[in-house]
Amino acid sequence: MKNTESKSQNKHDKLETKIEKHHERIEEKMEERSKEHRERKEERRERYEEYKEFVEERREEINSLMSQKSLKDIIKGAFSIKADTAEPEIIRERILSGGKVTGTNMVIMMCAIMIASVGLTVNSTAVIIGAMLVSPLMGSILALAYGSVTRNPILLERHGTGFILQIVVSLFTSTIYFLIAPISVATPELLARTSPSFYDVLIATFGGIAGIIGQTREDKSNTVIPGVAIATALMPPICTCGFSIANGNWEMLKGAAYLFVINCYFIYSAAEVVLAVLDLPEAAKLSPAERKKYRRRKYRTTFIVLLPCIAFLFSIHMQG
Repeated sequence: MKNTESKSQNKHDKLETKIEKHHERIEEKMEERSKEHRERKEERRERYEEYKEFVEERREEINSLMSQKSLKDIIKGAFSIKADTAEPEIIRERILSGGKVTGTNMVIMMCAIMIASVGLTVNSTAVIIGAMLVSPLMGSILALAYGSVTRNPILLERHGTGFILQIVVSLFTSTIYFLIAPISVATPELLARTSPSFYDVLIATFGGIAGIIGQTREDKSNTVIPGVAIATALMPPICTCGFSIANGNWEMLKGAAYLFVINCYFIYSAAEVVLAVLDLPEAAKLSPAERKKYRRRKYRTTFIVLLPCIAFLFSIHMQG
């Protein structure tokens, strides 16, 4: 009897021991989880404090910058053309490569002249726009402006000669075409290139500014030049000159030639101003007296080029 009771007591003790150990393990696990939870909570709190400090520092920096910059500085920075300007060597390479007069460029030039001449013949605006996009004339004008601003006579002579050659080839090609083509009556597209106005001066000026900024910024992709080529329209006037020569219409020739001169001169002048603002390295330094003399000659040339437009505006005002 006593043995039975003893065995029963031993079993009871062992069970209690197991239960106590089980409870201890549960308490230990709960303590571990509670500790992990507290650690994670503390870590989140620390990260939140660090984030708050970071945000506060950035806010202080922004407030400091805003307090340092006046409205004038902000506006000046927004319209600064120097903010996104490429290195002088890159600018030189881009502009001069666009102004090269090689065999390839001359073939492209003749193709552009033929396309423009056909477009003027069939009175197709879309074809004329295509010729403007193909033409490499814009590159030569910008290269001339670069040579002038950097005071490099070698570049001026090289690209000036190339530009004149391009004009001669263009005139020759368009004249030959219109001598052969069965057309003797000017189409509306041809007539539209014989009455230049002050608006053409504005288009050429702003087109030249946009074109040279597109060539001098850091972004390699230049989407500006095609738009400038379309807006300023260098090809159609010179093709109209070819039509005028082929048909002996000298009044028409004067109007078309004047439009071509306006476009070329004011694209060149606008590009020259922008390049001067960029402070590009000069091959030769001019004295203050020489710079003053150059500016006077520039003003005089601009006035002479504008004179027919001024006379035209004056005649409109008198008629009104």
